[in-house]
Amino acid sequence: MQRCIALAELGRGQVAPNPMVGAVLVHHDRIIGEGYHQQFGLAHAEVNCINSVAAEDLALISSSTLYVSLEPCSHTGKTPPCADLIIARQIPRVVIGCRDRFEAVNGKGIARLRAAGVEVIEGVLEQEVLDLNIRFFSFHRLHRPYILLKWAQSSDEKIAGKGKERIAISNAYTNIKVHQWRAQESAIMVGTQTAATDDPALTVRHWPGNNPVRIVIDREGKLPASLQLFDHQVRTIIFGKKMAENTPMLEYYPIQPGTDALQQIMQVLFQLQIQSVMVEGGARLLQSFIDAGLWDEARVITNTSLQLGEGLNAPILRNQRLTDTQYLMNDVIHFYQPLS
Repeated sequence: MQRCIALAELGRGQVAPNPMVGAVLVHHDRIIGEGYHQQFGLAHAEVNCINSVAAEDLALISSSTLYVSLEPCSHTGKTPPCADLIIARQIPRVVIGCRDRFEAVNGKGIARLRAAGVEVIEGVLEQEVLDLNIRFFSFHRLHRPYILLKWAQSSDEKIAGKGKERIAISNAYTNIKVHQWRAQESAIMVGTQTAATDDPALTVRHWPGNNPVRIVIDREGKLPASLQLFDHQVRTIIFGKKMAENTPMLEYYPIQPGTDALQQIMQVLFQLQIQSVMVEGGARLLQSFIDAGLWDEARVITNTSLQLGEGLNAPILRNQRLTDTQYLMNDVIHFYQPLS
């Protein structure tokens, strides 16, 4: 099962809104096949695992044990049901990390396997599998994206200086790490002021991977079309005044006045199957998520050798617990989760 989880991890950033899944086929303590879900819309882990079995080992499939990190699907989506494949290949025993809590599956795959006479063992390294797919499970449980907050601050907790000049706070190595994070999330969000002042591209340039969907809040429709966010190179969603008709790369969604804007945004993103969002700024937008209790993880980068004195104060986290700390030269990264 540990090998299944390691394989599943290889699909991070490529398979959303599907979960990451790994599978290993074992015959008498020898691995004869393994695979993982590599890309959304393509074959699932079980299919790739069985297809990887060498010709000389094909006869062993019907007397092997299949280990899979997540319950095999029992419904037809973009691919046929994996439970049917397992039954067709007469695999007698399946060991599962945890049930797939997506309502179209959620025990139905296990029931189908058992009804066909397959021995099913479940709950092996269950918490590790849940942690691996926390975005997937959170999305379907809360009916909103998994929200990750991220900002960089000076040692005196400022995220920008007094003037309009942009100041690089984190170092080059941390910037690479941030681009790795971007490649792992479905979307990235900024507010109006950050978009106007920094003119960010919000793309993955220093790490291999897919660009996340770009999300910008522009309540009054003031952002100029010359910004990089409107370059039609990456799918971009704009919340605020509906300024134009939707195109393949630019989508506009109005925010209704007098209502909770964040809740409106979350509802639209859920409908669009945006499974996770990294909120990168600015301070007001980040604080609004914190004050609403609308966050699942925060990553705060502090440059321990930089002081800005006067400037824009960093957001203030409340009701949080520290889960990890990492060091990259003069930068320290603190990882937080909200108290349950």
